[in-house]
Amino acid sequence: MGNVYIHPTAVVDKTSKIGEGTKIWHFVHVRENTEIGVGCVLGHSVYVDKGVKIGNRVKLENRANVYQGVKIEDDVFVGPHVTFTNDPYPRSFSTDWKIVPTHVKKGASIGAGSVVLCGVTINEYAMIGAGSVVTKDVPPHALAYGTPAQIRGFVCRCGRKLVKEKKQRKFVLMKCLNCGEKYKIPIEDFAKIWKKRGV
Repeated sequence: MGNVYIHPTAVVDKTSKIGEGTKIWHFVHVRENTEIGVGCVLGHSVYVDKGVKIGNRVKLENRANVYQGVKIEDDVFVGPHVTFTNDPYPRSFSTDWKIVPTHVKKGASIGAGSVVLCGVTINEYAMIGAGSVVTKDVPPHALAYGTPAQIRGFVCRCGRKLVKEKKQRKFVLMKCLNCGEKYKIPIEDFAKIWKKRGV
């Protein structure tokens, strides 16, 4: 654990693996057998449950709760007060409950105060708006928000909303007006945009 900063108030289990350059701030709790990559930042009062796997350069903002069964890939942003769940049928007295895994893929961002229900995949560079409840899979580069979260458009790797340039048979060509990047969004993903919003 070279060059790792752990604040004196943080509780980090000795069986966890923490990557170089990671910073763990005030009152964080990292449970046993977790894996946290290099260059990560865990803000005030973050909770990371046992066995969670977190990639490189991930930011978990203040009071984020990452429960058992969640896997977070590289370059993911998790906003303050975001909560992941892992049991679709929670009862305090259950003795036979099973963890339902959740997967957040590379470069995705989850806005402040969102809740991610278990069993979903948030794909590469997707963006979840603040205060959303994510109940189903989110395609790559999709912008989704609301309760439940609905797809409202698509975003660039830089985070700005994409604009439609041309529709073809299998994909829609979209462009970022901020950085100029272009993307081919599969037609089946583009068709999921919330109908009332239009494009």
